[in-house]
Amino acid sequence: MNDMKPFRTLWAALASLLLLTSPLVHADGIETRAVQFAKGHSSATIKGTIKGDQTIDYTLRARAGQTMSVKLATKHGANYFNVLPPGSSDVAIFIGQNEGNEWTGVLPSDGEYKVRVYLMRSAARRNEVANYTLTVGITGAPGHNAADFGKAPASDAKVKGTQYHATGPLPCRMGNDKPIECQFGVIRGKPGNAEVHITPPGGLERVLTFMGDKVTTNPGEKIKAVKQGYDWSVEVNDYEHYTIPEAVVSGG
Repeated sequence: MNDMKPFRTLWAALASLLLLTSPLVHADGIETRAVQFAKGHSSATIKGTIKGDQTIDYTLRARAGQTMSVKLATKHGANYFNVLPPGSSDVAIFIGQNEGNEWTGVLPSDGEYKVRVYLMRSAARRNEVANYTLTVGITGAPGHNAADFGKAPASDAKVKGTQYHATGPLPCRMGNDKPIECQFGVIRGKPGNAEVHITPPGGLERVLTFMGDKVTTNPGEKIKAVKQGYDWSVEVNDYEHYTIPEAVVSGG
C-alpha cells in the first residue's frame, strides 16, 4: 500500500496546479477572468471561444464617473455580452441581445464591473460554438461631471437624449495617418471647464478633461496640450492627435 503514496502525492500536486491556472468557476457555472490593461494603455483586446451554455464574466475595477467602452466582434448571430454593475449577479446596465454588440457609458459607482459573454438560449441548447474578439476600455478621471467643473450656464442646454451640451465632428489624426474627423460630445461646467468625449472611427472613446488652462486624461498616460489661437492642440501617448476648438469647451 505504501507504494501508492508517491502517486497520490503526484496527483495532489497536479490538482493544485490546475486550480492555480484554470479560470475561476462560480457555483452557477460562470467562469470569471480578470481583464488586465498593459502599462500606459486604457483598453484591452481579448480573443475567446464559448460553447453551449458556457458563460464568461470578464471583470475589471473602475470608478464612478469614468467611461467604459465595450465592443464584441463575432460572426455568431447569437453571441452577445451584458454589462453588470458592482454587486450584481444578474441585473445588467446593458443587455446586448436587446441593444447590439457595442456600448459606451458613464459608470454609476465604484467597484468591480462584469462584462458577461454568452450565447442566447436557443444556440446554447444546440451546443453551438462562437469565436469572438472582446475589446474593453476605461477612460476618464473618476467622479468628473458638470458639478465638478462648476455649473454650466442655464442657456447651455443639453442635446436631446444625451448627457452632452454639444456633439459633432472635430479634426483628429492617429499616428502618421492622414487627418480625419472624430465624433465628440462635451459636458460643460463654468467657462473653460469641460469633459470632452471623443470617438475615433472604429476606436474606443478618449476622454479629455479641461480645467482652465490644464488638460488631463487617464492617469499614467502621456498628454501634451497647447492652446493656439482659438484651438487646443492635444496629443496623447505620442500617437493620438486632436484639435479642440475653444467653442467646444466653453460654448458660444
